Amino acid sequence: MSAFSKEAVVASISPQELVEFENQPEKIRELISSALELTDRKLGYQFGSSSPKQGGMDCSGTVYHTLSLLGIEIPRSSRGQYDWVKEIGGVVEIDRSVTTLSDSRFSTLRPGDLLFWKGTYDQGDGGNSISHVMIYLGTLKADGKAVIFGASSGRRFRGKKIHGVSVFDFALPKAGSTSRFVGFSSIPGLR
Repeated sequence: MSAFSKEAVVASISPQELVEFENQPEKIRELISSALELTDRKLGYQFGSSSPKQGGMDCSGTVYHTLSLLGIEIPRSSRGQYDWVKEIGGVVEIDRSVTTLSDSRFSTLRPGDLLFWKGTYDQGDGGNSISHVMIYLGTLKADGKAVIFGASSGRRFRGKKIHGVSVFDFALPKAGSTSRFVGFSSIPGLR
């Protein structure tokens, strides 16, 4: 079975399960609510798709679609989205020495921020290009752990392997991984 034909296995939460939700600006609450509504649709991971009508979306397609619901026009690819926020608003870059989300460099991370990775799959460039994007949701009231939203085939939520548009645990890649967390940025025009 290919990654394109796998049945969706997703997780969802309600906005009220997030510690920070009620204290966010209206546009950020709208973004989070729209994102979590997509997780309820049981959409699979489908490379090259940015439309729920196709039964699934890829990571950048999910971010593209979610932001378009708010009237925000962004590039379609994860690399394009990274370049867009870097040019307009700036990116807080995180180097390989950072191994935990409690590092002070994450002190400005806020719900609604875009998160970027390199090397999550082979793009034929040795892992030098941005290859993955998701949206930071905040922390869960139940356990205080960070959660993110997007699309993936293989990331996890509370030990469960996910395939689709879902909520995921936010964890930095383990030492020795080909994947590398690059940084985060607020979405221009939302705050």
